[in-house]
Amino acid sequence: MPLPLVRPAILAVALVAACEPPSRPANQPPPPPFGHVFIVTEENHNYASVIGSSAMPYLDSLAHQYGLATQYYANTHPSIGNYFMLATGQIITNDDGYSTIVAVDNVVRRLLAVGKSWKSYAEDLPAVGYTGGDVGNYARQHNGFALLSDVANDSTERSKLVPFTQFATDLANGTLPDFSSIVPNLCHDAHDCSLDTADTWLRNNIAPLLASPTFQQDGLLIITFDEAGSDNTHGGGRIALVVVSPRARTGHQSTTLYQHESTLRLILEALGVTVVTQFPGAAATAPEIPAAPCTGAAGRGVDARCGASRDRGGPSSVGSGGSRPAVHARTGRIVSTRLIPNRR
Repeated sequence: MPLPLVRPAILAVALVAACEPPSRPANQPPPPPFGHVFIVTEENHNYASVIGSSAMPYLDSLAHQYGLATQYYANTHPSIGNYFMLATGQIITNDDGYSTIVAVDNVVRRLLAVGKSWKSYAEDLPAVGYTGGDVGNYARQHNGFALLSDVANDSTERSKLVPFTQFATDLANGTLPDFSSIVPNLCHDAHDCSLDTADTWLRNNIAPLLASPTFQQDGLLIITFDEAGSDNTHGGGRIALVVVSPRARTGHQSTTLYQHESTLRLILEALGVTVVTQFPGAAATAPEIPAAPCTGAAGRGVDARCGASRDRGGPSSVGSGGSRPAVHARTGRIVSTRLIPNRR
């Protein structure tokens, strides 16, 4: 008689499939799906201006090669409420000039609680630990970490607000944190300059990351926009969300409706936060963007336990929130899956 199957509450997080490692002690949690998670947030452009457009050929190529959410919507207008949603699961304010330190639950608090490191790499940040207002092409409303009490009120955490120039050094030295928020300046995020300018910046700065041993080993990159430029649908309009991983299936598209709270949940799940009550704000009830890596021995190929891939030809809904791998009740090993398998 076959042993019963159970489905875990949370197994995975991004646009890639999940496979548990071989057996482990019952009281030992599974390792995080990813070792390094990165997010780059661009500015103020509609989905149609970016995807399938000649304006951002590099980003569009990543969207076609890796994972794309075709029904992703910002939460509000203007910028700051969306950045707060990505960090706290709450809009907090729609005043871009807001300067009050907020004490609500947030991504930094949850990462520190599970022993994960983080940094915010903000282009044109005038100094390490700077939490003040706008300077030149640096806009504080695009760097919500500077307004979190866990950061602003703690000198150790404040020191993790660093200029973007530090990113190349940390990448070269193999000292990148577990979670990196990458904040281009007002020109390079397409707020004040063209999409072509932003795309060139991505190519020059993100392509080296994707080629690095760190990323190739266990990396997950999220590229999105804070809000649409001329669309209020679902609060902030339809925008692009591209998810990149060396383990991602080629050219997968999700038609599930997601917003920024799902991305916050994805970041935390990808780094090992798996208890729903530990997700800040709306992230606790947000649809999951499922994706955990699925590799064979020594990272080669697809583990046979992960099952077959979905049809690439038709519309797909990666991360409907209900499709999770079935797990053996005694061993805890995955015996089937409906999530996306590893890209060969």
